[in-house]
Amino acid sequence: MSQASSRKTLDMLLGALVMGTVGTLLGLLMGGGVLPIAVGIGLVMGTVVGLFGGRRFLISILIGTILGGMLAWLLAGADRISVGAGAGAAMGGFLGVQYSMLMDLWAERKQGAAQAQAPSGENREAP
Repeated sequence: MSQASSRKTLDMLLGALVMGTVGTLLGLLMGGGVLPIAVGIGLVMGTVVGLFGGRRFLISILIGTILGGMLAWLLAGADRISVGAGAGAAMGGFLGVQYSMLMDLWAERKQGAAQAQAPSGENREAP
């Protein structure tokens, strides 16, 4: 198995784990017979996000889920962990998208600055 293939498989498993957990939390909140549907949708969405290489996004959701659940536990008790974890996952996903866009913007800016320099290393500004 090649390095790229194993990395993609790992990303897909991470996506299924993270989004499946979020689907489970949302299914618990909605109650009824919604739990299996929410878990299934979470697993499929996570696998697709992992397939497209959304590792930063998935990690931000994971961190948001953990922090949101811990904060809800500390503030409201153990019966509200799933609510806090679900809200934390949503905030983590939102912040992860914003962070990813900033990182891409900075990378483009850095690449543009490197291309603006002369090939011989001289500065193009007038003396």
